[in-house]
Amino acid sequence: MMEKTAKIYVAGHRGMVGSAIVRELQRQGYANIVTRTHQELDLIRQDQVEAFFKQERPEYVFLAAAKVGGIAANAEALADFMYDNMMLEMNVIHAAWRNGCKKLEFLGSSCIYPRLAPQPMPESCLLTSALEKTNEAYALAKISGLKYCEFLNRQYGTDYISVMPTNLYGPNDNYHPTHSHVLPALIRRFHEAKESGVPYVTCWGDGSPLREFLYVDDLANLCVFLMNHYSGNETVNAGTGKEISIKELTELVADVVGYRGEIRWDTSKPNGTPRKLLDVSKAAKLGWTYKTELRDGIRLAYDDFLRNPVRAER
Repeated sequence: MMEKTAKIYVAGHRGMVGSAIVRELQRQGYANIVTRTHQELDLIRQDQVEAFFKQERPEYVFLAAAKVGGIAANAEALADFMYDNMMLEMNVIHAAWRNGCKKLEFLGSSCIYPRLAPQPMPESCLLTSALEKTNEAYALAKISGLKYCEFLNRQYGTDYISVMPTNLYGPNDNYHPTHSHVLPALIRRFHEAKESGVPYVTCWGDGSPLREFLYVDDLANLCVFLMNHYSGNETVNAGTGKEISIKELTELVADVVGYRGEIRWDTSKPNGTPRKLLDVSKAAKLGWTYKTELRDGIRLAYDDFLRNPVRAER
């Protein structure tokens, strides 16, 4: 268990996941939380990361920093997504080990699993077949991070764990028109269509893929729970165990936002992975389950979007 006074470093505290972890830690009474902005600490620079860990020596680390984006962003910058994520995670994990960090938690993504993995996807299906090509670079970087944690445990007896969340959404999300993930992109698109009186909105693909969505504050609660209650080399899936088609999701977001126009589909655009449902039985056996239902979470996310419109430009 983490002591309430323990020094805890949250890498990526300005992002959606990192900021949620900070909120959850504060809610549970952890007061000694260390953070750094990108301007203060560039995690891709090994010298800066090593100097930071040598000076601060955090006892616990939540590694939530990452370069993220949707299908379009990944397709446009394959090399950047692989290099940036690989470098920052290796720098942080290695510096944590070198400076005696008691425990580290690495945040990955469900895209690490094979494109045609068994459904729902158990943690054990990792590296059993080919990845989805549209986010292969990002997935390879994340697989490397979780494997480095495992190998440090096996070689040096560290207590480093990894968590693989499903699709996330919620406060402090990225609403960029082309570089965001599907749910925040839909929130922005339908909001702007409603405000402009646009008669129809065109969405990518045919709407058939199935996806699972987890509210980010629920993930943060699991992250703190696992830091206190789980040790092991195998990752832990973070999700709801429920899925929805992109078509149904699109209609749900439009309804929550209040857009009443037509929804059209551009089938020349890629669908991505046909199905990505996580097997969440492992987390359930540990004693954790999600709390926020999808409609409620979308409403909370839309309220956050309305309060912070500047985020749409990131």
